Amino acid sequence: MRKYLLLDDNEAFAENLAEILRDGGDEATVVTEGARALELARSQVFDVLLTDMKMPGMSGAAAVHRIRQVDPGLAAVIITAYPGEDDLETARREGLLAVLPKPVPIPTLVSLLSEARRDGLVALVEDDMALSDNLTEVLRTRGFSCVTARSVLDTEQLASVRPFVALVDLRLPGGPDGEALRRLRERFPDLPVFVMTAYPEALPSMAMAEHTDVFPKPFDTAGLLDVLERVHATRRQRTP
Repeated sequence: MRKYLLLDDNEAFAENLAEILRDGGDEATVVTEGARALELARSQVFDVLLTDMKMPGMSGAAAVHRIRQVDPGLAAVIITAYPGEDDLETARREGLLAVLPKPVPIPTLVSLLSEARRDGLVALVEDDMALSDNLTEVLRTRGFSCVTARSVLDTEQLASVRPFVALVDLRLPGGPDGEALRRLRERFPDLPVFVMTAYPEALPSMAMAEHTDVFPKPFDTAGLLDVLERVHATRRQRTP
């Protein structure tokens, strides 16, 4: 049984969705204020947070930020009629499962929520936007949330998140080969890391430290996903 926290000032919409989720055998709690959602997150463990973006008081982006400080493993989905606003980009940098436009089809939303993985955040460090966007979408189909960085400097923005694994390109703008990998290693010394590179011969020695593996480009995406699922399952079993 999964537990959902639904935050939306449109209570009728949230209650309708909650009823559908409950009919599927799960628990769904509806709140209309960010402060109440934060209070509940301090006392209960939820699998997924679904939040509207524009609400009186605390915005959806602010709610994601504050609730993730309490529960970093919570998967988060935002729905919004304003996909271009600055606060939304701030929320993306903390790692979201998805941002969906309004009005969102209920079957699509229910399917997405049912696949969401708690403690399933992947740090994706890749400057090839096409590859990054493709991997992000494929990861989402398996329930993994994603936070991205496209340069060595961008990796500094990952300091506030808690990924269970990282996918890192070897060559990135802003530093020598392996610099982004080195910085991630400093921040997350025990994090499983998969290096994606077309130049495996250029791997620095520290790249082959413990918890590191290599996927030479072009790699089998399905094979990579299978590995991530095994890592996620193993780490979830070790979580008290």
